[in-house]
Amino acid sequence: MERIIRKIKPQASMASKRKRVAAYARVSSGKEAMLHSLSAQVSYYSNYIQLHSDWEYAGVYADEALTGTKNSRPDFQRLLKDCRAGLIDMIITKSISRFARNTVTMLETLRELRQLEVDVYFEEENMHSIGGDGEFMLTILASYAQAESLSVSENCKWRIRKRFQAGEIVNLRFMYGYNIKKGEITVDHKEAEIVRMIFADYLSGMGCDRIAGKLNRLGLRTVRNNPWSGKRVADIIKNEKYAGNALLQRKYVTDHLSKKLVINKGKLPKYYAEGTHEPIIDLPTFQKAQEIMALRRENRNVKQNSANRYPFSGLIHCPRCGKNYRRVTYKGHAAWNCPTFIHSGKDACPAKQIPEPILVSLTAEVLGLEQFDEVVFRSLVKHMQVPEANKVIYIFHNGREVETVWQNRSRKFSWTEEARLEARDRALAYQKGVKI
Repeated sequence: MERIIRKIKPQASMASKRKRVAAYARVSSGKEAMLHSLSAQVSYYSNYIQLHSDWEYAGVYADEALTGTKNSRPDFQRLLKDCRAGLIDMIITKSISRFARNTVTMLETLRELRQLEVDVYFEEENMHSIGGDGEFMLTILASYAQAESLSVSENCKWRIRKRFQAGEIVNLRFMYGYNIKKGEITVDHKEAEIVRMIFADYLSGMGCDRIAGKLNRLGLRTVRNNPWSGKRVADIIKNEKYAGNALLQRKYVTDHLSKKLVINKGKLPKYYAEGTHEPIIDLPTFQKAQEIMALRRENRNVKQNSANRYPFSGLIHCPRCGKNYRRVTYKGHAAWNCPTFIHSGKDACPAKQIPEPILVSLTAEVLGLEQFDEVVFRSLVKHMQVPEANKVIYIFHNGREVETVWQNRSRKFSWTEEARLEARDRALAYQKGVKI
């Protein structure tokens, strides 16, 4: 059979679609001059795109004071989102280093944009990402950009470490009790009085949690406008800067890409500089506070693993706030209570404490033992819950649950004859106006 072929003449071509073009701009510093430069870039790209009759203006995306090594640039992420939504055909940017300095991140982004048929034009390199040799050349140039980023980062680290060696405080942005502006540290006299009160209370015997509770009752807030906690109070007491000195290079940046700040545990030298700024606390007071803190730390044996210091440690769960009960002692009597209640009071968590003797007796009864045995207890019980006052639920490793209730022992049964006589003598003395 003879093959028949017909020629189809092309129809009149439709008007070519205008290319939707956007621009991306970024500066690496939040200084006024840099932000002026960013404003100039935005204006330049707006005019540049609109001068092309075959281009449709799709906007200018700009990030301020963010580095090209991070993925959190908000306008850059918005640009990618609009590309994925099919709103942009081409992106114009100043250079590869403005777009990204991380080779891997940049190539992953460009490959995604290529699949979306979005071209990226780099002005300084005069290069399009969509093209025959585009990806090969971009890989080479991006590697140079990443190396440049590393060089700049190392130079910055070198300058900072030289300043540490000279005893200068670097990158201190805020600190309770001080005003910090353009590197100058001056005392905030109102907050300084609070700092002095914290040290005075600590030296008088108050703990960090009690001091935090006092500050919150006074309506005071931390430097970041948060409620006070025992940890924040301890941070102030341990900070040598309140005595006018500074321990430098406590932390350092691991690398120029992640910019992760880690604690310096001996990898780099530290420098202790004296008299770097005006003190709020005199040195003898600061040193006395450190001695008290060290003594309390030793008494609490915090260097040991506290998770299993006591038979019930880590096993009693508070379903109200999600924390585990903690052992507390007062005048020689031990009890277990929720740490949220201990630190913040019943308004934060209304949990009730359980006297340890009652908890021991109750547990032995649940396990069917004549007396409490820690080994047996931990081998059988997975954890415990205190859903409400005077109620404990034991959850066993095999899934079994046992719910129990208990009553506080009446004071009249717990008092000894000697205690009753002492209470009577105190009451009589009070009536006569005599202190004993």
